[in-house]
Amino acid sequence: MFESTMMNMPLTIDILIQRAQTVSSHVEVVSRQADRSLHRSTYGKVAERALQLSRALLAGGIKKGDRIATLMWNHSSHLEAYLGIPMAGAVIHTLNLRLHPDEIAYIAEDAKDRWLLIDEVLLPLFDAFKGKYPFEKVIVVDSTKALTEGRVDYEALLKAAPKDTPLPELKETDALGSCYTSGTTGRPKGVVYSHRSTLLHSVVSALPDSLQLSFTDCLMAVVPMFHVNAWGLPYTALLVGAKQVLPGPFLDPTSLLDLMEEEKVTVAAGVPTIWMGMREALDAKPRNLKARMVVGGSAAPEQLIRDFDRHGLELIHAWGMTETSPIGLVAKLSPEAKGKSLDEQYHMRAKQGLPPPFVQVRVCNDSGEVPNDGKTSGEIQIRAPWVTQSYASNDSKDRWTKDGYFRTGDIATRCPLGYVQINDRIADLIKSGGEWIASQQLENALMGHPAVREAAVIGVPHEKWSERPLAAIVLKPDMKASADELRAFIAPQFANLWLPDAFVYLDTIPRTSAGKFKKTELREMFKDWKWEK
Repeated sequence: MFESTMMNMPLTIDILIQRAQTVSSHVEVVSRQADRSLHRSTYGKVAERALQLSRALLAGGIKKGDRIATLMWNHSSHLEAYLGIPMAGAVIHTLNLRLHPDEIAYIAEDAKDRWLLIDEVLLPLFDAFKGKYPFEKVIVVDSTKALTEGRVDYEALLKAAPKDTPLPELKETDALGSCYTSGTTGRPKGVVYSHRSTLLHSVVSALPDSLQLSFTDCLMAVVPMFHVNAWGLPYTALLVGAKQVLPGPFLDPTSLLDLMEEEKVTVAAGVPTIWMGMREALDAKPRNLKARMVVGGSAAPEQLIRDFDRHGLELIHAWGMTETSPIGLVAKLSPEAKGKSLDEQYHMRAKQGLPPPFVQVRVCNDSGEVPNDGKTSGEIQIRAPWVTQSYASNDSKDRWTKDGYFRTGDIATRCPLGYVQINDRIADLIKSGGEWIASQQLENALMGHPAVREAAVIGVPHEKWSERPLAAIVLKPDMKASADELRAFIAPQFANLWLPDAFVYLDTIPRTSAGKFKKTELREMFKDWKWEK
């Protein structure tokens, strides 16, 4: 038998540690601290401190597979935890600091977290739920005050770590990290990433037709490190040796733009809400920037892509979920798409895009896989080496097909060039007069109006039509747009049945912790809406 002669090299986190200590030891990691100062480190120092953390965990009795929670902003100590916890054979479980304290306690209990690493500035949040889940040990990062009993200073923990503690042997199938879903359709559910899935995801996300990262880049991950591992970008940057700029808790447009200028950021990643605020700041005060801006979490309006181009910033649309690590689709222009008119190219860039290598995506309805006609809708189903095959709780088994695809709950079409465009979540479709209306398509069209900052459309019960669309609008400062004007603006794009029957004007639209419109709250706000007869 003629067998392979290739080495069986496990894809484990120590590969990133080794590169950080050798190939890219000099590469900078810049963090905005809680006092707004900038802390400068290098990959070499981060790796050294990560290994100290590993040995401190082992000396403290942490065993392979134990969960270590973090409640932290984006900074170098969190990056150390990204490496040090899995190097000890444990699982880094990033807790979402934007959730309600009761929900954080529920998630920590469900995961059975043993220790907690927490920023000192977040201790008031911890105090709000500490009585509901007893961590064995609480490690405080960037501690400036005397700590109460039971809390340990992070720097003291690293300093006391034994230098000769052997690290466990890792398998690529071992659990590396865990993140819980946003819980928009029920209780949050745990997704557990392996060493193998994380490294494969990192390799593919760095490819030119994906998020395009190399050692010539400077990455600013605005997307939180507590949400889907900041889309895996800290690991990707470590793999290729790209400089990292971590903004800490300061996510206002001015702070982010200042960092981009000062540190010469070439790639940034965040949700549309962040980029919309940045667009307004740039319109008011243009800057000399040149960067690729990855946008995900929710759909970015085509107008936002056009506006960023005006400022020399290329907006790259990507799509994914907690269950997909998260990269599932990226809207880069193929050679065929580049042959289209400029307007058609913008239309393509506003879609969710094409699957990168190793990702298999299909769009299916009750009749099977839909044709690539850009019209027939179905649910996105996906599989890849970094897509979860179950939840940690092993419930919701109906989310997977018999042949192993994950059912995303996103309704989409696929155009002749293969680009996938999400029209809505199944839960957000509006049923009116027996016809389905895709709220997300209406929202993106409304956000193309020059006066509209944000728009969310929901279905509100109607005596005759079952449901009718109601549009919640947030206007840009000092701008006006009447309901008739907005309806007329989008009318050429939709059938009359689709046009919202009413518009309401809000200061803000409720959002989930991941930056998506929280339509459950909107529907509750307007459940007693009275339609004019």
